[in-house]
Amino acid sequence: MIKTAKAAILARSHESLIVDNIEFPETLSVGQVLVKVLYTTICGAQLNEIAAVKGPDKFLPHLLGHEATAEVIELGLGVTTVKPGDTVVLHWRPGLGIQGKPASYRWRGEALNAGWVTTFSEYAVVSENRMTPIPPNTDLKIAGLFGCAITTAMGVVANDAKIKPGESVVVFGVGGVGLPIVQFAALAGAYPIYALDITSEKLERARLCGATETFDRQFSGFFPICDKVIETTGVKSNIELAYNITALDGTCVLVGVPSEKVTINTLPLHFNKTLTGSHGGGSRPHIDIPRILKLMNAGKISFDGMITHEFPLDRINEAMDVMRGGAAGRVLIDMRL
Repeated sequence: MIKTAKAAILARSHESLIVDNIEFPETLSVGQVLVKVLYTTICGAQLNEIAAVKGPDKFLPHLLGHEATAEVIELGLGVTTVKPGDTVVLHWRPGLGIQGKPASYRWRGEALNAGWVTTFSEYAVVSENRMTPIPPNTDLKIAGLFGCAITTAMGVVANDAKIKPGESVVVFGVGGVGLPIVQFAALAGAYPIYALDITSEKLERARLCGATETFDRQFSGFFPICDKVIETTGVKSNIELAYNITALDGTCVLVGVPSEKVTINTLPLHFNKTLTGSHGGGSRPHIDIPRILKLMNAGKISFDGMITHEFPLDRINEAMDVMRGGAAGRVLIDMRL
């Protein structure tokens, strides 16, 4: 069992992360796995955690991150689904195996909190059911996105929106989650597929991934009513517009987390119109990750170009700023650098 490793710590809300050494527990508990993190990517959820979008953070100081690829180093008692040397995807949705208790780290003499999975560190203690083995020859940078962005997108299309061939779809925001939503919607046979965003780079990537028409979010003209409307930005005005352009018998899926109160006028009532949220698309990582790999290997889908920036762990705050800028796809932290 290692004793210390470098990690990025959220010590105070609204402030930069602190990159420092943390202390590991002496032994692993039942259902825990020690992994060496290889690549991790930044999700909008981490930006929201830093900004305390959901209210005061009672777990400070704590670790962050929930999508990564890693190598299994050591097992706690009861672990059966992975073995030392395995290459795994780390994910926040539960998969197979034991749900071990969160790791007990220490930092500067005090307790450092963590969840069942964290990834912004050189090594991590992760619950067995927050990892899924993958072939070691997989593109390990892209595979990290299976931990959240890509599995969420697949689930939003298949489970939440239940997109059928020929249905019209609009996606608000085509970043880390919205872009693969466009791809999976195209794979499901949706037509037309509209993509809305505020950056031309993202709209260009959306066109390459299957969007039939793209709109700058500043577009103020008439927008067509669509069967399935998926909102990924959490922006108040986008959420309100998304519901309004959903067909009377259609479905509006809210994926993004709003940072302010949103009012949606549902009057007059349309009993066949569905408004729903999404919890990671209801994904089942141990089932969905192998399916995604099968589609990739068959050339049915590609996630090339989703990762637009790479940084070492020491520059993670710069990486966060790039994400906040809005033009990036997914930003990757390379633990080898």
